[in-house]
This record gives sequence, C-alpha cells and structure tokens, in this order.
Amino acid sequence: MSAYVTSNPATGRTEKEFPELDDAGVTDVLNRSHGAYAGWRGTPVSERAEILTRVADAYESRRDELATLIATEMGKPMKEAAGEVKLAGAIYRWYAEHGPDLLKQEVLDPQGAQESLVETEAIGSLIGVMPWNFPYYQVARFAAPNLMVGNTIILKHAPICAASSQVMAEIFHAAGVPEDAYINVFATNEQIADMIADPRVQGISLTGSERAGSSVAETAGRNLKKAVLELGGSDPMIVLDDGDLERTATVAAKARLMNAGQACNSPKRMIVPKDKVDDFVSVLVRTFESAQVGDPTDPGTQVGPLSSVRARDGVVAQVERAVQQGATLHTGGDAMSGDGAFIRPAVLTGVTKDMDAYSEEIFGPVAVVYGVDSVDDAVTLANDVSFGLSGSVWGSDIDRAQEVADRLEVGMAYVNEHGTTLPGLPFGGVKRSGFGRELGRWGMGEFVNTRLRRTARSKG
Repeated sequence: MSAYVTSNPATGRTEKEFPELDDAGVTDVLNRSHGAYAGWRGTPVSERAEILTRVADAYESRRDELATLIATEMGKPMKEAAGEVKLAGAIYRWYAEHGPDLLKQEVLDPQGAQESLVETEAIGSLIGVMPWNFPYYQVARFAAPNLMVGNTIILKHAPICAASSQVMAEIFHAAGVPEDAYINVFATNEQIADMIADPRVQGISLTGSERAGSSVAETAGRNLKKAVLELGGSDPMIVLDDGDLERTATVAAKARLMNAGQACNSPKRMIVPKDKVDDFVSVLVRTFESAQVGDPTDPGTQVGPLSSVRARDGVVAQVERAVQQGATLHTGGDAMSGDGAFIRPAVLTGVTKDMDAYSEEIFGPVAVVYGVDSVDDAVTLANDVSFGLSGSVWGSDIDRAQEVADRLEVGMAYVNEHGTTLPGLPFGGVKRSGFGRELGRWGMGEFVNTRLRRTARSKG
C-alpha cells in the first residue's frame, strides 16, 4: 500500500491513493532533472519571470478550487485555505517582479583591477521536502526563488498532500516550466536520501520536524551538499504590562487557533505579568470555547480537524501528560466524538520546567500561559527552549517593546504582531529551529553560486 493517500481528516474516509516511485524511477528522475538544468538555466531571465507571473495568475484564477483541495486533504478551513492560496500566488509574483533585479551583476570596488563584480548563478538540481501544514505556501517559498534563479527542482511533498502536489506541478508546466525542470515525486524517505547522495543533486531544502531535519542534514553533510532547514518552533509571546490586555489576548487566541494550531511559528507560549494571568486566561477560554470547530468546507468553521487522527491523539496525549505532571487545564484538550480528527482547543497554565510541555512543541490548538514577575523573567523564559523560530512582544510603549524584542533568541522578532509572513520578508530560525532563510532576497541567495569575476588592468 502506498503512503501517499488522501484521507479526509474531517470524515476519516480515504478518497484516493497514489502510486509511489519505484527504484528505477529514482534514476529516471535524477537523469531528467539534471538533463533539464542546462536548458532551464539558459532560459532568459525575463522569460523565467514571465512564467512565474503566469503561475501567480493561475493561483488567483483557481483560488477556490485549490482551497477546497487542501481543505479536503489536510483540513484547513476554507477561509484560511483561500488566504494561503493568495499568499502563495503573491510569492510567485514577487519573484517574477523582483527576481530579474536580484540576478543583476553587482559591481564592486575594483581594488586595483580594471573590474571586480559578483555574478549570481544557478547551481543545478535541488530537492525540496515539504510538510503538509501549508501545502502551497511552503512549496512557493522554495520553488519560486530557485526556479527564478535557474535551478531545477525535484519536489517531495508530504504523503497526505499528494493531490495538491500534483496540481502544483500541473500549474508550473502549464505556465511554461519544462516538465523535467520541476518534477513532483511520490518518493520514500530512503529514496530521497539516495537522491541527496547523488552527485547530480546540489542541495536540499526541508521544512519539517527536528527528526527529519537531523536526518537530512546528516545525509547532506556527509555528501557535502548545501541544506536549508526550517524546523519546529515553540514561539514565545511576551505581553507587557502597558498594553490592551483584552485585545492582545483575543489576538493571541485567534493566532493560536489558526490552522488548528498546526504552525511552526504559532504563539505557543504566552508570557504574561502574574497579576494579569487570570484576566488573560479568561479571554483565551472564552474565545476558544466560542470558536466553531467542524467541517473545514463549512464557511462558518473557524477551527478544522488536525491533519490526522494520529496527530490529534498525540496532542491529546501531550495535554493529558501535562495535567498528570501538575499543570492546570482550563478548557478543552479532549478528542471530540464522531468521525474525524477533531480536538477541543485547550488552555494550560502552571507548566513548570520539569514538565514535558515546557520544552516540547505542541502542534495543535493548545495555548500555554505563563505568569512572570518582571520583563527580565519574561525574556529568560522566552529564550529557555531549544527552539528559535520567532517570537513577539506586545505593549503600547513601542521603544520599550522593541528593546525587549531585540533580546529574543529568534530568527524573526515581532512587535505588536505575531508570525507575519510576506514575500519580501526573510523567514527562518536559529537554534533547533533550523538554519538558512527563505523569501525575499535572502531566499534567492541560498542555492546559488555567488561568483566573483575580476579583470586585471591591461598591461599594454
């Protein structure tokens, strides 16, 4: 039985299975991707930009269709799914508009020569291993800049996202990307490891778990391949004592419920002055309990199912373990009756350093609230985890909030917002949240040859 299956998490029904790549297919994929590289790299930059514009147009014109597809395969509510489609399209359009300028030669100080300049060149075939939680957006972050540069792509999506990954490939090819310059594969992890080791592959980008990242980084390192990793997160949200508590708590609740809490950069740890914890928790509980959990294709649904029953049961177990270890559960945390992978959103307090919930990532609609005595304590708590993806600080004194944000050990620090992602902003983390950057000009600088060309002064 293939691992690539569309199993609707709202109903539990299996809708379609997809055949996996066989071992002979691995060699064929590598040959095709490598063979297409010279032609794609040689395609004029302006033509590659036009192709990405057509990709962006397709995302806009097919928004409802694409949104319904991921609502069915991974459970994202329709409004959020449509928003993701829009964002993915915006990323392709951003690189179509800005990519040509980013690829222009950079003239340096000659430093004694007639000319010194830097050229940005493609490097070859790349492998992308993508997760299920943002099926279109994650692929766009990787594919848009690298297709713009002139690299060729072998894309392995999460097994539950086989249907959307096929459609993405169809969109690329219809827009003008050669079939062998972007190849969608239903490959096993072992086959991907073999591909990474092949000398024709020049790099690997993975968004996923720490475990997957460690495995890919080991294989890439052993074979001297460049890797970009975007892994887990346990993002802190520091609430200062001078802000609008009601509004901030409401924003925090809605942010944590987005995508049923299945986002690496979701505000998972909410750090609040001790004397405001009860009021903050009250708003969270009210918002969580009033949120409509249900069928993601229903326009009224605010929180869909988790990606699978297995994922749901894992989050339930994390909440139960936290309570067993002494945390206080204020609402939710239990599996909902009936079909599907639904869970009631949960709020926890009283989590201490000796509990598992203190250091692990909870990938579901669970808010953990901490009370602290001072800003210094808040910063210490925020940084006291192995993750470092993003974090936010909330308060009315902007200068003060910015000073606190600058103390966070994260790749992305926000003030009075959390997790904002836009095509021109860099995305990535530090510590065990990975390394490398995606989006903006930074995403276009990872898998390239930054080549110096220097011409000596004529002696004649």
